[in-house]
Amino acid sequence: MEYPFEEKLGEYDKVIRIFDETISEDDLVWHRDAEDRLLRIVGERSDWKIQLENNLPQDIDGTFIPKETYHRLIKGTGKVVLDIKKYVDS
Repeated sequence: MEYPFEEKLGEYDKVIRIFDETISEDDLVWHRDAEDRLLRIVGERSDWKIQLENNLPQDIDGTFIPKETYHRLIKGTGKVVLDIKKYVDS
């Protein structure tokens, strides 16, 4: 499957994802993940937002997403670089 972001591996439970300014908003779809996640913005602040199910869009930095919660990114200006910590059940 092809994803609308570039991904680099971080520490064992982290990935870095880069969403470029040229991404189509149609590629930023509602989805859910199998594990809890914590999002942090790397580098410059961004006006990109995240929206969790049944909530209004909010700033991305510091957002915790419980597993199986529908969510989507909302495109801002420029690119956004996210440090994503995955809380995998042991």
